[in-house]
Amino acid sequence: MTEETPALSFALHAVDGAARTGEITTPRGQIRTPAFMPVGTAGTVKAMYPSQVRDLGADIVLGNTYHLMLRPGAERLARLGGLHRLMRWDGPILTDSGGFQVMSLSALRKIDEEGVTFRSHIDGSTHRMSPERSIEIQGLIGSDIQMQLDECVRLPAEPAAIESAMRLSLRWAERCRAAFGEQPGRALFGIVQGGDIPALRVESARALVGLDLKGYAIGGLAVGEPQAVMLAMIETVEPHLPAEKPRYLMGVGTPDDIVQAVTRGIDMFDCVMPTRAGRHGLAYTSHGRVNLRNARHAEDIRPLDETSDCPAARDYSRAYLHHLVRSDEILGMMLLTWNNLAYYQGLMASLRAAIREGRLAAFAEETREGWAQGEGRAA
Repeated sequence: MTEETPALSFALHAVDGAARTGEITTPRGQIRTPAFMPVGTAGTVKAMYPSQVRDLGADIVLGNTYHLMLRPGAERLARLGGLHRLMRWDGPILTDSGGFQVMSLSALRKIDEEGVTFRSHIDGSTHRMSPERSIEIQGLIGSDIQMQLDECVRLPAEPAAIESAMRLSLRWAERCRAAFGEQPGRALFGIVQGGDIPALRVESARALVGLDLKGYAIGGLAVGEPQAVMLAMIETVEPHLPAEKPRYLMGVGTPDDIVQAVTRGIDMFDCVMPTRAGRHGLAYTSHGRVNLRNARHAEDIRPLDETSDCPAARDYSRAYLHHLVRSDEILGMMLLTWNNLAYYQGLMASLRAAIREGRLAAFAEETREGWAQGEGRAA
């Protein structure tokens, strides 16, 4: 990208209560919000072709700094032309900084003021991740939206541990901001931490806003706390984030989580749930979750979801999908992942339309009623 590359920008198009719909403009295309970003941890959205992901309506996908650092390696990725070229995805890419792995791989890492030392879960080799190195790796990957390195704490946790992680994350945010500098056409987002302690969340949000970043994420949620706590923390943080910049709820979540968060002003989401569920026989549909492993589907010739435009949901019987899942056939994983991502992207499109038309509350109620008709609520 050259100095003439336009800056990343965000425009609001409509609001309905606290909910917003708009568009993030990047040199690689527009991101319609509220947006769900399929997770492509290692440079692939599992069981999907990139063209399928795009055709379902995804404007952006997510990659993971830690996993790509290990394999194929950041410097190798750069030599190969970056992640966009390698995976044949021409839209925007957001990369997590590696902060989630600070929590999820706690047995394989040591953390100090300067950064994190990881022992690879692949071969046991040692790798050092500082805020500066995280930004360097994300630049080598070629991501359009980069995240600060942070310390994520699993809840519930002791208040002292939550406060320590929040303050370290703020110091790392300052270092990431300095390392990022000015990169035309790319953006750095900060991550609000503070666990389930409102005062710490507010302090974190205010300090990050002072860094004048391009966007702000709320991290450290969907990590063990009840949904009510997650929603309360969103309500605590949202008034302290600038309305003119995008808000990203990291790692969330279920369809119900997303609907609830959108009504509270969140613009961006990511979660492994739709792809992971698809690989394990679970489908998300307009009538709730459907577990294709259940014997009740063995002779059910109905489609998975007759209201869906996705061929995986519309053209294959539940009996066939049940057979594929019980036989551990790869096609079953592919079809259910396809269905799930189609459902998520359809949900986001419907949320955007409902906000534009000022009927979000009615849409949310109708959607929950539909989920209740199936095997279980889509949560």
